[in-house]
Amino acid sequence: MAESCILYYVTDRAAFPGSEQTRRLRLLDKIAEAVSHGVDYVQLREKDLTARELESLAGEAMRIIREVKLASGVGRPTSALLINSRADVALASRAAGVHLRGDDVSVGDVRTAWAGTGDATPGKPLIGVSCHFPQEVLQAAADWATFAVFAPVFEKQGAPGTSAAGLVALREACHAKIPVLALGGVTLQNAESCLRAGAAGIAGIRLFQENDIGTIVRELRG
Repeated sequence: MAESCILYYVTDRAAFPGSEQTRRLRLLDKIAEAVSHGVDYVQLREKDLTARELESLAGEAMRIIREVKLASGVGRPTSALLINSRADVALASRAAGVHLRGDDVSVGDVRTAWAGTGDATPGKPLIGVSCHFPQEVLQAAADWATFAVFAPVFEKQGAPGTSAAGLVALREACHAKIPVLALGGVTLQNAESCLRAGAAGIAGIRLFQENDIGTIVRELRG
């Protein structure tokens, strides 16, 4: 569809069957798969974990990302790990950045926290922001977020009562001066309509987690 399409895998280990240990291992395998196929961003979105548990999981994810990149050698993937909501965990695990909910701390607060550690190199931290209305995307751009995730574009599986924003709203949101990624009910069948509406890329949980990621990447960047 578009070679430059940004791809964003959002994790959900609870969707895997088995014990907690099994689900954790399955998730780490999926992260390795995503990185090896060049998915741009991985958001660790495990909201039920304590800060300590999340930091431990993030540390393992970072180790795997480094190992996959090292094994890939020249032309290695450039995937980056973002932590959902928790800037403190992102800093402790040396993740690339955070993904903020609409009711989270501000983008400026995150940048200030990063600067306080001396780790605010150019382009870091990466900050994604969840947005549900076009005006929220404009605000994210004004706040100098790295990118916005606009959702739900389509009706979400398992959440039939959730109102879909639709492609018209997505097109309006994409007028902002930051990349906008489409999330929510996005499939291989409707992803192209999101890109035609102006989306810079595709974000998803099930899209990546329930499919062979190599196939997804080839189809979306065909």
